[in-house]
Amino acid sequence: MDVDFSNIKVVGFDADDTLWINETYFREAEERFAEFLEKFETKNKVDQELFKMEMKNLDIYGYGVKGFMLSMIESALELSNFTISQNTIAAILSLGKEMIEKPVELLPGVKEVLARLNDKYRLIVLTKGDLLDQERKLEKSGLSSYFHHVEVLSDKKENNYKNLLEHLEIELDEFLMIGNSLKSDVLPIINLGAKAVHVPFHTTWAHEELDRDVKLKNYLTLNGLSDILKYLN
Repeated sequence: MDVDFSNIKVVGFDADDTLWINETYFREAEERFAEFLEKFETKNKVDQELFKMEMKNLDIYGYGVKGFMLSMIESALELSNFTISQNTIAAILSLGKEMIEKPVELLPGVKEVLARLNDKYRLIVLTKGDLLDQERKLEKSGLSSYFHHVEVLSDKKENNYKNLLEHLEIELDEFLMIGNSLKSDVLPIINLGAKAVHVPFHTTWAHEELDRDVKLKNYLTLNGLSDILKYLN
């Protein structure tokens, strides 16, 4: 699909699984969590119940490792009928801390893209998750200097984007959002009348998957972030 980017002045980037690897670490943690609970339930059942718990707690804890860790503990208590050992609870806490302390692994082409676009466009980060964790990852990434603004949102719905763009005095027809999630990074932006680029990551959290086919105008799907340079530079 041909999309006209000639009017774009501001480019927004999602962070997790767009700039750096994130979901992979959650999947690895889920595997280990299922091993902790293997004497109580099958892996499939553990995975299902953990996801249900995450959805139940999303409005309370929000997105990020800390909420995930609390949901693991709550799931472990329920799945074990409250017989889970203190050592296993400690192991779950350690697992969460390991996730927080993971090194930041940039995805291919990220630094090149930001360096090339930085002089021509105003670059911002629009991500969701835990504020402290996202700030920590951005600092570890070495990418801070490329961005004019960084915003950690509680969610990425149309109203969240609308309020932020108005606050930053960004016109919709001058804004482009780049991210790995159709649900969070593309659909809300398209509905507002701005443009978006979808750069899929090989692993997607179930909550970010759409339950229907999406056929929209004004967005591109690229094989990798570097391909955006064909359109913006």
